[in-house]
Amino acid sequence: MKKFKFIYLFVALTMLATISCEDILDVEASDAFTEDLIYSDPVQVERLVYTVYNSTESWGLNKAQWWSRRFNIETGSFEAKFNFQNRDLMRLNAGWTNSNVGVLAQKWSNYWDYIRLANEFLDRIDESEAMQKDPEKVTALKAEMKFLRANVYTKLLKYYGGVPIMENALGLDGNFQLVRNSYEECVEFIVKELDEAAAILPETRPDVEFGRATKLAALAVKSRTLLYAASKLHDPSTAPNGPLYDYAKASKWQDAADAAKVIIDIVGARDLITVSDATDYQNLFITPNQDLIFARPFSAAYYDFGTDVVSLPDQTQSPSGYGGWGLSSPSHNFALEFNMADGSGTTDAGTTYDATNPNANREMRYYADLNFQGAQFRGRAVDYALADTPSETTPDGPDSPNGVVEGIGINQQHSSKTGYNIRKFQDESLTALTDVSPQRPYILYRLAEVYLNYAEAQAELGNDDSARTFVNKISSRALQPDITASGEELKEAIKRERRIELAFEGHNFFDERRWMNEAHLGFPIKGLAWTKATDGTLSFTEYTVETRPWFQKHYYLPIPATEVEKAPSLLQNSGY
Repeated sequence: MKKFKFIYLFVALTMLATISCEDILDVEASDAFTEDLIYSDPVQVERLVYTVYNSTESWGLNKAQWWSRRFNIETGSFEAKFNFQNRDLMRLNAGWTNSNVGVLAQKWSNYWDYIRLANEFLDRIDESEAMQKDPEKVTALKAEMKFLRANVYTKLLKYYGGVPIMENALGLDGNFQLVRNSYEECVEFIVKELDEAAAILPETRPDVEFGRATKLAALAVKSRTLLYAASKLHDPSTAPNGPLYDYAKASKWQDAADAAKVIIDIVGARDLITVSDATDYQNLFITPNQDLIFARPFSAAYYDFGTDVVSLPDQTQSPSGYGGWGLSSPSHNFALEFNMADGSGTTDAGTTYDATNPNANREMRYYADLNFQGAQFRGRAVDYALADTPSETTPDGPDSPNGVVEGIGINQQHSSKTGYNIRKFQDESLTALTDVSPQRPYILYRLAEVYLNYAEAQAELGNDDSARTFVNKISSRALQPDITASGEELKEAIKRERRIELAFEGHNFFDERRWMNEAHLGFPIKGLAWTKATDGTLSFTEYTVETRPWFQKHYYLPIPATEVEKAPSLLQNSGY
C-alpha cells in the first residue's frame, strides 16, 4: 500500500464541492484533538463519507494523468481506440509489465487509499460521540461507507483478481506482509458488505441527494459482482486458474440470477423508459431519470476534476471540426455490431445491411451513440472526407485530417482515425463545447444492466423464456423486434445486446475478458477512410488502423512491482 499511517480528515467543504474534488486533504494531527473533533460531529462525519465518494470515479480513466482524465476504458476495449497521434497510452500493443501499464498505473494505489480511508472511518464510528448524538443518521452514513468500500473492492477484483481483504486500518504496528485472499473469498466479502449496507440504506433519495447510495445501488453492485464471478474467466477449467482467479460455486449462475431478481422484484419488473427516436434515447444519458440506479452527479457548479470543464465529453469526444478532441475513436468493427432497423445483423444471411452505404437504415442506437460520415450533429453534417482535388466547392471535410477549425487551424491530430466519434453522453443543446449541462450524470449502474445481468444468468441456467423476456425489455425499448433465439444463439444475442445497450459505459473491457472472447481482445482495428470527388460524390475504403495484439497475461493487471518489493508475500499475477 502507498501509505500505512493514520490520516485524519477535516473537510470543510459542501457536499457538491467535496464529491467533485479529486485531492484528499491530508492532515496529520499532533494529538487527538482534530480527530476527536471530527468524530464528535455528525455533520463532519458526513463530510468524511463525501470524500470517499470520489472512489466511484467518472469520465476519466486516471485522474492522476492529464490525458486520461479525458477518456475512459473504452479506448482499450473492442469499442474504440485512443485517437490522438495513435498513442498506445494503455500499452495494449506494447504489453503490460509489472512496472508499466501505461495510464492504468495508480489504479492499485488509488483504490487502496480509499479503502484505507473507509477503514479508518469504520474503525472509529461505532464508538464515536457523533454516533451517540445521532445514531440514526450516523448508522446510515456507516452503511454508505461500507457500500463505497465494497464498490472499490469490486474494482480491485476486476483488475487484479483476489486481493487482501482489509477490514481495519493498519497502524504503525500493523502487519505489512499482506497476503492475497482468494477470488472466492473476496466475492463473499463484497456480497456480505453489500447485504449489510442494503439492509440500512434507503430505497430512494430526494432529488437533492442524487448521487448518494441507496439500497438499489448496493444490490446492483452485488448483481454485477456475482455475474462476473459466474463467468467463464473464473471457471477453474480456464486459465489463468488457481485460488486468485477461480469461482467454483455450483450455484454461481443461480446466485447471479437471484441477485438481479431482487432488484427486479423491487421495481416490479417495469419496462424501461420508452423512447420514440434517437434523440429521446440520447437524452436518457444526460439527465437524471428513474432508470438510473447509481450515478455520479455533475452540474454547472462543479465538474469532474476540480474546475476543469474540458474533462467532460462535449470537448473531449466531439469531432475535430467542431473544436473537439475526439479522444476515443470507435472502431468500424464495433460499429458493425449495431443491427439494422429491421433487427437483422450486419453479417446475417439475408441482412438488409448495404456495405456500400453503411450508415443507412441502422438501428436507433447507432444514430444516438455514434458520429459518422454525414451524421447531423450540432447544426451541420459530420464530414471526415478528404477531397481528391480540394476547392471552394469541394473542400476537405472540416472533420478530416486537413479540416480547418476557426481560431485553431488544421486540427489533424484530433481527426478520427476510424471515421467515427462518440456521440453518446454529449449535450447538443450546449452553445459551446466548454459549457456544462445543468444536471448531467455519469452513469455507474442502471436498470438496463440489471435486466441484462438477469437475462445472461437465466440463459446460462437454460431458462430461455425468462432470459428472452428480460433481454427483450432492452431490445424493444431500442425499437428493435423481439429476440426469439434459443440456446447458444440466445446467449450470443444477449452479449450483442449488452455491447450495444451499455456502449462506452465502461463494461466492454471487462465483458469480453470475462467471456474470454479473444477475437474481441486482440484484433485488427478497422476504420473507414472517406474521400470526396470533384463533383462531391463520396466514397470510402475500409482499412486497418492498427492491429491490437492479445497477450494471455492481459486478463489481469499486474500488481505494481514496487508493491511486491515492499510486501513479497503478495503473489504476482500470472504472466508477470
